[in-house]
Amino acid sequence: MADQPLTSRGAATYQRILDVATQEFAEYGIAGARIERIVAAARTNKAQLYAYFGNKEGLFDAIFFGSLDRIMDVVPIDATDLADWAVRLYDEYLRRPDLIRLATWARLERRPAGHLVEIRELRYDAKLRAIADAQAAGLVRRGDPFDVMAMVIAMSMAWSPVSNVYAATAEEPAELHEQRRALLRESVRRAMLPA
Repeated sequence: MADQPLTSRGAATYQRILDVATQEFAEYGIAGARIERIVAAARTNKAQLYAYFGNKEGLFDAIFFGSLDRIMDVVPIDATDLADWAVRLYDEYLRRPDLIRLATWARLERRPAGHLVEIRELRYDAKLRAIADAQAAGLVRRGDPFDVMAMVIAMSMAWSPVSNVYAATAEEPAELHEQRRALLRESVRRAMLPA
């Protein structure tokens, strides 16, 4: 994005681009997303979009890394209660299925193996330290803190838009979500108990 601060009008255009592009990338992926659709729906032009983001890849990066940051900020880890963290992640996937779809497209189109993004680009340090501290305190099973975190995240995604079995939606009955939350909470609690 340009080095100078955005005007309120520029900030509104910038946000419209992000909002529209988030939906576009979530639906069509990186290769399938079309800048023409984004600028038309955002009521702007290509020159403005490129001034802010450089190119389509830069726009996807801004959205994708913003979505990772959002999940980390909205659903902070509590390593002393990984079961509750998993349930809060489940709830966030219900609220924002588009964020999970963005991660899926990044996995499919950019990095089919290994870490989803470079470790240095993530804010995992605090989460991994929290898990290691909980392990040292005897609250969480032993093992690589990254693997523990990955397992809890995977369990929280059992009914997410990327599930191989069933994708839940916020429109389903509240009782069904409560049953899933209870199962998830108990499953993560048992799986993460110290051996």
